[in-house]
Formats: sequence, C-alpha cells, structure tokens
Amino acid sequence: MRKPLVAALFALVIAGAGAAPAVAAPAPDRAAPSPVQEQASAGKASPDRAPAVQAVDFAGTVSLSNCSGSVVRMPASEDDDPALVLSNGHCLETGFPEPGEVIVDQASSRSFGLLNSAGTRVATLRAGKVAYSTMTDTDITIYQLTRTYAQIKSSYGISALTLSDTHPVAGTAIKVVSGYWKRIYSCNIDGFVYRLKEGDWTWKDSVRYTSACNTIGGTSGSPVVDNSTGKVVAVNNTGNEDGGRCTVNNPCEVDANGTVTVRQGINYAEETYQIVPCFGLDNKLDLSRSGCTLPKP
Repeated sequence: MRKPLVAALFALVIAGAGAAPAVAAPAPDRAAPSPVQEQASAGKASPDRAPAVQAVDFAGTVSLSNCSGSVVRMPASEDDDPALVLSNGHCLETGFPEPGEVIVDQASSRSFGLLNSAGTRVATLRAGKVAYSTMTDTDITIYQLTRTYAQIKSSYGISALTLSDTHPVAGTAIKVVSGYWKRIYSCNIDGFVYRLKEGDWTWKDSVRYTSACNTIGGTSGSPVVDNSTGKVVAVNNTGNEDGGRCTVNNPCEVDANGTVTVRQGINYAEETYQIVPCFGLDNKLDLSRSGCTLPKP
C-alpha cells in the first residue's frame, strides 16, 4: 500500500492494523521533492493525421497529506453537482478500513491541494464528508467536496476527470498521475488479477501494470488514465516491493484455482468502472441502484 512512511504509521496506529507502510518518503506533500516528470506526449500530429492520444497532465489531480487523488465525475454528473475526490481506501484519514468494513456518509473536513496542468498547486479544496470508503474487494475512498464542479471550473479553470463506465482492456496505454509527487508514470495494462491479496485484505479483478510503472510511496490514490480517451479506468494502490508472499507491501496474485504468484517489483491498481452505477442524481451515493456491485455496509 503506497503511503509515505510518517503518515502511514499514524494511520496504522489509529486503525490498529499493525503493519508497516510501503516506502519511506517525506510526509508533508508541500515538502516533497519534484522528480523529473514523465510528462505525457501531447500526440503532436502531422498535418494529415489526427493526434493518436489525449494529452494527459496534472489538471484535476490533487495532493493529500499522505497520498494522491483526483477530482472525478461520473459520465452523467451535472456541473452543479457537488464535486467528488477519488483516492484509496487505505488513504482514509481515520485509518485503514478493516476487512469487510464499508464506510458511508462519514463526516470529514479533509483538505486537498488542487493542481493545474503543470502540477502547480492553485487551490485548497475541502471535503464535506466521506461518501464511501472500503478496502474490501477494492481499495477506494470517495470524498464529497463543499464545492460544485462549476464552482471549481469558474474559479480555477480546471475540470474534473471523468470515470470510464466500462471495464479496462489489457494492452491499453495508460498514465498514472501522482499529485503527491507531481510525477506521471507511463506504461500499459499488462493484465488482470483474479484476486490480489495483501495482508488481511483481498481485492478482486485488479489491474497489473507492465514494469515501466514503478510507482512508489505517495502514489497511492493516483488516477490511472487511458491515454486514448483521457478517462480514469483505475486507481493506483500497491506493489510487491521485496518479493514477499501475500504480506503488507508484498501483494500476491491468486488465480481462480488458488494458485499463488509473486511478482516482485510489479505494481497494481483497482478498477473504477464499477463506481459509476452507484452514484445517481446530484452525485448521491445509492448502493441499491441497478448495476451497483460495490460492497455494502
């Protein structure tokens, strides 16, 4: 689970998870260094050919105190809906949700640093509540903000990223965009994992990256963006660091027959298409909506 050391230890003390975090890194995002950015190609075209990819940059991503995230919308969200921020379940400020635990409508005043296309922090956004959080089957936290999409766009000229409503495809070129580190990783979707097990938690149908996405602590919660559509298809969450077998910071792959595979140095994300059916009018969470398969409390 890709959280910087100091913040992760604090969260673990609260949650009582008793596990060590992934990679040591300075905790405050304002103090984090700026590595050379792997900026996405803008797909410059010859006069007779259209661009092959969308330009993927930092606009709409956010930095948290211990993780990354992004302002997101559903395909049917309206401009006057309260905006949402997507990050990981293990980035929740009150600690890791326990296996089987689902949190909905929990009060929160957490702040987020909103980034522009160049990765410059241009505003502080604030949550009104945690709309949804879990580490069961997936690893997501969705915050509802105190501002609408239209208010954010009007004030800062920044639009939300749109969640794809379809399952991602193996071989797709992607970018993992970290607001914490102001860094973009480029690779492809290598495939999908029937079950990804890390410590006490198990995630279903996870995304496996090719090795070029060597994400580190602080990249947890980063949006995974499809180069061709510009839509979010997953949220970055973990990687096997030491070759350990199914332990914290060393997730293992388990297939439908129970066979365990360990891939040291390989990193993973959780799909996000299944979030879309669970939010209805006014961006309200409704876990009873048709097609919603997210775990329920």
